[in-house]
Amino acid sequence: MAHNCENCKFRARYDRAPKSLLGRFWRWHINFCPGWRGYFNSLSEEEKAALRLKYNFTKY
Repeated sequence: MAHNCENCKFRARYDRAPKSLLGRFWRWHINFCPGWRGYFNSLSEEEKAALRLKYNFTKY
């Protein structure tokens, strides 16, 4: 299954302005989004580690 998380507009908003309303919404949303879970689990361990660090993401 193809995931569009790499090009997500909300993710880009978070990257530009993490404290914006849409940025904070995206960050909250990835905690339960099945698309993000599939995308995240499809990455290599190095890529996962980079995203965990960048987004302070510890769920999966």
